[in-house]
Amino acid sequence: MCGIAGIITFQETPLQGLEWIARKLQSALDHRGPDDRGVYYSPTEQATLIHTRLSILDLTPAGHQPMSSPDGRYWITFNGEIYNFQALRTELQCQGEVFTSQTDTEVLLKLYQHYGSRCLERLRGMYAFAIWDEQAQKCFIARDPLGIKPLYYWHSGTTLVFASELRAVLASGLPEKHLSPQGLSGYFLTGSVPEPHTLIAGIHCLPGGHWLSLHQGDITQKQYWQIDFQPNPNLLAEEAIEITRHALLDSVKHHFVSDVPVGIFLSGGIDSSAIVALARQVQTGSLKTYSIAFNEEEWNEGDAAQQVAQHFGTDHTEYRVTASMGQSLLPQFLQSIDQPSIDGFNTFCVSKIAHDSGSKVVLSGVGGDELFGGYRSFGMVPKLVRWGQRLNWLPSVKQGMGWGLSHWTGSPKLRRLGDCLSQEAIAFHAYHSFRGIFSLMETQKLLKTWFPDISQQIEPFNHQPVISPFALSDQVSALELIFYMRNQLLRDSDVMSMRWGLELRVPLVDRVLLETLAQIPHPIRLISGKKLLVKAVQDLPNWVINRPKRGFAFPYAQWMETEWKDRFTQITAPSGIELAPWYRRWALFILQNWWETLNNV
Repeated sequence: MCGIAGIITFQETPLQGLEWIARKLQSALDHRGPDDRGVYYSPTEQATLIHTRLSILDLTPAGHQPMSSPDGRYWITFNGEIYNFQALRTELQCQGEVFTSQTDTEVLLKLYQHYGSRCLERLRGMYAFAIWDEQAQKCFIARDPLGIKPLYYWHSGTTLVFASELRAVLASGLPEKHLSPQGLSGYFLTGSVPEPHTLIAGIHCLPGGHWLSLHQGDITQKQYWQIDFQPNPNLLAEEAIEITRHALLDSVKHHFVSDVPVGIFLSGGIDSSAIVALARQVQTGSLKTYSIAFNEEEWNEGDAAQQVAQHFGTDHTEYRVTASMGQSLLPQFLQSIDQPSIDGFNTFCVSKIAHDSGSKVVLSGVGGDELFGGYRSFGMVPKLVRWGQRLNWLPSVKQGMGWGLSHWTGSPKLRRLGDCLSQEAIAFHAYHSFRGIFSLMETQKLLKTWFPDISQQIEPFNHQPVISPFALSDQVSALELIFYMRNQLLRDSDVMSMRWGLELRVPLVDRVLLETLAQIPHPIRLISGKKLLVKAVQDLPNWVINRPKRGFAFPYAQWMETEWKDRFTQITAPSGIELAPWYRRWALFILQNWWETLNNV
């Protein structure tokens, strides 16, 4: 895991202050790669590639980046891990390639030399990388299929700036700091910024499963992978369990590829406990686990995590977070935010534990709820769609109910329900209404406090994902993977773990695993209680399986009314917008602090 950045320009005259810009970009990414740093300037100064390294594979100087091909034609800056790099390396050696390091970076570079953009079809892992072809004067940039690793870019005229973090792109000094109405609208609606938007106008996020190329100043962007559920109707439940078991073990085994020890974030729930159980089957020796505990019993999963750790014999570290301790960490957290979301503080804290304990790589259970139906959305979204479809027979009644709920109720949930009824009865709209933070009307009011001249509703979603051929439950799974997981969970996991120089891996967010599970019909894959996952991981104790689901959350509501109260007294909203739900106050608090911090840099 590392930090990458670059400046590609096809201006007739060299970019003024190029070395200064490169240093600013690199400094902004130092926390992502404390072990090494490097910069490559092409002979014509058309390409500058920047790297900060966290050494995980081949800890020697042979892994230094940016890395070049032996003839100096190709140069790469790479962030992530290619888990099948050993198999790809063997294949390339059979074709006559000679390697000088034990890194996946060198394998990736040679694979691109052989296959060009088609190399992405061969990769298993998490990645964001850029390759400069000095001979063709072309830059190729790509992001992994599920969007685990981030990549942001700014393109103006014949110049492109890209980086692992939005703040690094801004640190170049080339983009101006103007808020994006689309990005801000998406944030108010969902609690995170939906790709390809960011909160800064002109800076974009390369969507997961896409590549981008720049040649003579012209950009080409293409999607090379997308989620596709194609269930096998003849698959039996017992066969599905066996397929899932093998696929899970295979993924966890690949995610342990490392030249440094690998630990695990353990909450005590099914997903993280399953990762520990699977790890015990593929990994021998000491295994470190990390968890967070609270004094507030309603939110505390520390005892459950301790019990799981004891059951599987792990070397366990617990970090008890109190309201006062959380408040002391809050300024560091706020300084670490790359883009606001209503999540992230939990990962910030547990990553600090792992960092302070000397770990460099950890596994997380992110992805289990999306793949195996662990969220309430899997029950509620189909109900909302079917209800809306029935009301289609009475369109005036449906529209009247929708408008009335949106405008005449004070309840946040009822207002979002009104949004759902006011739109086409499809999973996309029902999902965003169910998952939403502010309603459409409230979002418009909030936007006007930042953009007083806005008179029409801003659409934050560039397009709806192609999910209509899927069964309704599979559509919900795809929406959770594309929106909540990618835009919030994975983005926060990357930024907050890298704040502490920690590589966070997600074995349940794996292209091969997802493509394998996509053949399992939804009545089996998404059965209530994540029973397919439970049956596939045979070593899970019953007391883990039968525990009520809590989620990895903090007692924010209590803390905001007690020790943290002074921080939230200044948070206000336009008349008619209810701020009683803690997540609404938190969303506005995070946004306000992020914007102030950004403008004080």
